[in-house]
Amino acid sequence: MLNGKSVLITGGTGSFGHRYALTLLERYSLKRLVIFSRDELKQYDMEMKFKQYQSYDSNIMRFFIGDVRDMIRLKEAMRDIDVVIHAAALKQVPAAEYNPMECIKTNIHGAENIIQAAIANNVEKVIALSTDKAANPINLYGATKLASDKLFVAANNMSGGRTKFSVVRYGNVVGSRGSVVPFFEKLIREGKKQLPITHEDMTRFWITLQEGVDFVLKNMERMQGGEIFVPKIPSVRIVDLAKAMAPNLPIKIIGIRPGEKLHEIMCPSDDSHLTIEFEDHFVITPSILFFSRENDFTSNSLGEAGKVVAQRSEYSSDNNPHFLNIDEIREYNEKQ
Repeated sequence: MLNGKSVLITGGTGSFGHRYALTLLERYSLKRLVIFSRDELKQYDMEMKFKQYQSYDSNIMRFFIGDVRDMIRLKEAMRDIDVVIHAAALKQVPAAEYNPMECIKTNIHGAENIIQAAIANNVEKVIALSTDKAANPINLYGATKLASDKLFVAANNMSGGRTKFSVVRYGNVVGSRGSVVPFFEKLIREGKKQLPITHEDMTRFWITLQEGVDFVLKNMERMQGGEIFVPKIPSVRIVDLAKAMAPNLPIKIIGIRPGEKLHEIMCPSDDSHLTIEFEDHFVITPSILFFSRENDFTSNSLGEAGKVVAQRSEYSSDNNPHFLNIDEIREYNEKQ
């Protein structure tokens, strides 16, 4: 699928970018792999780390310092690129609440720049990473990612079908930067006497970093352009997570943080008429028509067939039929 292709990853020095880049180098014979990000130190650290891997090839891997807010730099970086994975974002929920303008510049204006640069360079495919917080958002981060999702879906009309744009939406990534698992691990190492939890009923979707990477890769094969892909993944109760990580430590309820939800949603009931269920994933189809091609999403490019879900049905972390028990949570955490 990607053999002989040139791939660019925005936000490539983050948790996802690291794992995605390594997976690409291990599985495919790429023509070029471009890591696009703002931080020169993270790029240097990533390059030093990747030089230790057998799959590393300095003739293939390139590092571009740049910001998705900078259209000119993006156009330069995407020259002769076939596939773009857009992972760059400001994603810390409380930070976005206190710095809304900065979040908008990166997550919304940055998405617009990605679209314009990809179209200008005739990129074949663009997949943008989204979040469960973009479904029925109550915080600024979620609202910016919903706007970003809408931009990438609509971009399929802007490109006239030459460049295909799709979105991948999933939940909390086990062990990624800023997630609760490394935070709890830090408190346990420091010998804290209790673990803080914002609410005793809180639930979250749960996915490992590699599962997220593999889902994105699979959807690159499935995509026609315009889909929001949602994986079927388990949920966890945050109380159970604390018990799995530190069974002997008490829990302290500290209250919900600014912008935080009690439960997360990935397929809202208001989108049920647009949602198609497949064996291992859902697709939220566009609410707009594409004028350059057919608009049937009940089957995909791999020949997989799905069916429209029941009206008003919703896929959320609290009504998920698959919850991990404490032992399963421990197993998941070991995969990170």
